[in-house]
Amino acid sequence: MSKVEECKIPNATAKRIPLYYRYLKMLEESKVERIKSKEFSQLIQVPSATIRRDFSHFGELGRSGYGYDVSYLIQVFSHILNTQVEKKIALVGAGNLGKALVKNNFRRNDNLTIVAAFDSDPELVGTKINNIVIQDMKDLTKIVEKEGITTAIATVPSQHSQAAVDQMVEAGITAILNFAPGRVKVPDNVKIQYIDLTTELQTLIYFDENFTSNKQFNFANQ
Repeated sequence: MSKVEECKIPNATAKRIPLYYRYLKMLEESKVERIKSKEFSQLIQVPSATIRRDFSHFGELGRSGYGYDVSYLIQVFSHILNTQVEKKIALVGAGNLGKALVKNNFRRNDNLTIVAAFDSDPELVGTKINNIVIQDMKDLTKIVEKEGITTAIATVPSQHSQAAVDQMVEAGITAILNFAPGRVKVPDNVKIQYIDLTTELQTLIYFDENFTSNKQFNFANQ
């Protein structure tokens, strides 16, 4: 059972925890020692009432009139996110988007690392992205088991998304971040999250054109 499940944190709150953690780390790097919910709200564009409600799930994290101790919040959310433990990640689909993700490789998150990349294109298999050799999809299970990988990022074309996800599930992957817009079927024990850039842009444009009084509408509020 995860720390989030142990605390019975709502899904919406759980989705915002990495956002809070990322901005708190930025504050720490800027030598900010404490911050009030209103100031934090302005920084991350999440209502202060939502922030206070989210934080309340973890006990008394702040003091009235003082605000929140940045270093203490980082400790709390670091524990919840288990950032002390390295999380190995597999990338499936080594096209342009996949290559960009490997090159970036979560530089601001020390515990998240893409350690293996896979593709079915013979022209890509055997080539390198940074120091990672692109492996053939047929070797997915072997390498996933060897490295102890349970999380994967899928950046394959929509028409191949279901087949690729099926292979990942068969290999033992239980958490998938899928960049293909189409929905795929997975077993109940597999968690999948979708990132559809077209939908995100269309939504952003809609709010930009129809809600002119709130140009910084943030979808983390939802």
